[in-house]
Amino acid sequence: MRTTCGTILVAVACFSVIAKAGYVALPLHVNPFIGTITDSPESNSIHGGGKTFPGATTPFGLVQLSPDTITGGDNGPGYSRRHKTIEGFSFMHMSGIGWYGEFGNFQLMPTTGERNFDREKACSSFRREGERASVGYYSVELDRYGIRTELTAAPRSGILRISYPENALRRIQVDLGRRIGQKERWLHHSRQTVRRVLPTAVEGEIYCPSADGGWGRGSGEVSYTLFYSCEFSEKPVAFGAWERASPIDAANCMCGTNLGFYAEFAPSAVPLLVKAGFSYVSIEGARENLAKDIPAFDFDATHAAAVALWEAVASSVAVSGGSETERRIFDTALYHAMIDPRAISDHDGRYRDATGGVHGAGRFVNRTVFSGWDVFRSEFPLLTLVRPDVVGDTVNSMMAVMESGARDTLPVWDIFGCKSSCMVGNPTFPVIVDAWEKGIRTFDGEKALELMLRTGEKRANDRKLGYSLGSLSCTLEYAYDDWCVGKMAEMLGKNEIARRFYVYAQSYTNSWCSEVGWMRSRNADGSWVEWKGRTTHGQGCVESNPYQQGWFVPHDVDGLARLMGGRERFVAELESFFEHTPGDFMWNDFYNHANEPVHHVPYLFSAAGRPDLAAKWTRRICRGAYHDDEHGLCGNDDVGQMSAWYVLSAIGLHPVCPGDGRWYLTPPIFEEVTLRLDPRFCTGRTFRILAAGISHEAEPKCLAKLNGRLLGRSYITTEEVRSGGVLEWIPVSDDLAKAGKQ
Repeated sequence: MRTTCGTILVAVACFSVIAKAGYVALPLHVNPFIGTITDSPESNSIHGGGKTFPGATTPFGLVQLSPDTITGGDNGPGYSRRHKTIEGFSFMHMSGIGWYGEFGNFQLMPTTGERNFDREKACSSFRREGERASVGYYSVELDRYGIRTELTAAPRSGILRISYPENALRRIQVDLGRRIGQKERWLHHSRQTVRRVLPTAVEGEIYCPSADGGWGRGSGEVSYTLFYSCEFSEKPVAFGAWERASPIDAANCMCGTNLGFYAEFAPSAVPLLVKAGFSYVSIEGARENLAKDIPAFDFDATHAAAVALWEAVASSVAVSGGSETERRIFDTALYHAMIDPRAISDHDGRYRDATGGVHGAGRFVNRTVFSGWDVFRSEFPLLTLVRPDVVGDTVNSMMAVMESGARDTLPVWDIFGCKSSCMVGNPTFPVIVDAWEKGIRTFDGEKALELMLRTGEKRANDRKLGYSLGSLSCTLEYAYDDWCVGKMAEMLGKNEIARRFYVYAQSYTNSWCSEVGWMRSRNADGSWVEWKGRTTHGQGCVESNPYQQGWFVPHDVDGLARLMGGRERFVAELESFFEHTPGDFMWNDFYNHANEPVHHVPYLFSAAGRPDLAAKWTRRICRGAYHDDEHGLCGNDDVGQMSAWYVLSAIGLHPVCPGDGRWYLTPPIFEEVTLRLDPRFCTGRTFRILAAGISHEAEPKCLAKLNGRLLGRSYITTEEVRSGGVLEWIPVSDDLAKAGKQ
């Protein structure tokens, strides 16, 4: 294997910083095929399967080089393992999302034989047993052409190694006018250019307006320009272009609305290498990103660098014990949780804001793909433990979107500062307050509070009514968001603001209907919305029913329990909620782990004084909802949220209320967990969780000691984690476990 010093140094330099902090590279047991089903009968869910992609990427990187089995429709990753043909390999993908997806740009397809530039007609069959995927690597045999294609990625670039039949003319064709969520087969408003700058190099830009689709088939209002720089390892014998799949006269510079280019190479047994770098700033940025990431045509060195980057970030949480399958599910979940939020600034720090303005290197890495309504619940709390710097970057990036003038509120679901507010609530609020409470102070707290207050001004009518008109989901989400404003104000010493917003946070009580004994939506005149029962979806609930949404009062569990008639009644209601849930935890009317609104609910047992029941149900969910195959996620991964829930629950820590400083406890599924803490944000070096003597059965009976002393509560605090120490689980009798004494 040839080595490329420049490439290796990218990974080694990053890794050496971690190594100095006491981190050690760990072998990763990742199965990128986990969750790679979209809509299918097998998924048993109206929202489809996990919707992950199997291709190559780096942690939080701009590039995700992966196969495409479909364009259009509600197929967010552009790939499903149930499909039988591949239409190409594109360099940008999203993980675990619905709503028609986004990206899928610069789709490259290797072919031989007669020229055919229509991706739907030039696609190739493939066999699932011929696919291979691991950290930073994917390969497949294209049966139609007899071509083996291998992919690997760098942070802002990717490279393909393509092995053709020995006597075949070798061709690559790049579709520049392709987008995963495009509305129609042919684009009408987009624009692409290609310039042949050297015999072996092309550059250009791809303008993707929302009028042609993308996120939400255009409803997401995402528009962007992607710049590319592409190089071939050999000089082609022919080069050309097409528009709408029909050849056009080739020149050194071409443009179109459905443009593509091709390059043909003489037959050879030597694999062809194609590498490409990308930028959302400029062609110069794309060229420099490629030179930084992949300075030479060395596939193996690029792959080794990608593996090193993953090993370095994964070393922040190490586990031992458990079964081989559990470790593979865990490592893959950690992997999926660290794909986004992706960096969209160049290597030199330059980035383009949501209004098109270009900024120089700043104090943070600009990031996007913030699936707010999903990821504030588990993923961002996880990142505060394993990558607090990414949390700080993301807060700065979301603040920059609003400060640029692209939005008049903080983002709800962000791709390039889009104006759409997919889902409900103000999910940036809990991310901000949780970061600040956990000592992540790399953003301006005063400015963050100001933006939170300005965002909240849009809800003046809700505040006047004391509820959100016709929407239980909005009423409960906004009540928690108001609590977040109060908490942020309190931490900044602004006590008057804090008191006012803590009062607003009690507005959830206005949705309690004694008549039906549950939460219920209200009309403008204060009357109740027609009641169709707890388990009927709709009734002012987003992707849920009143039974599921009604548990979302994370900031005042005691108050919710009082509304229900006390803790005993609260726990009994929780038990009934779970006992009616199917064992596979797929889409259902009770504890619906396939979607986010209920993800905190198992830990309400702990908050209500029954940690034994939290242990029982978190263990069952880990075993019933997660598996080591393409069906391994019971619902959309939602940009890592589903996976992050597993990581936190498998190590035994999860919040109910991000921002309150409490990590609720459950016995881990591993014998030992070591969190290696970032010295920039924590005073301790490691936080260890030991459970060597705990039964590996579904319902462990145990109590916890913190630093040698029996813990008299069912949670530990942020400061206890940040200071480092040891949490040890000890087996006890059933009665003592039930009593909790925690």
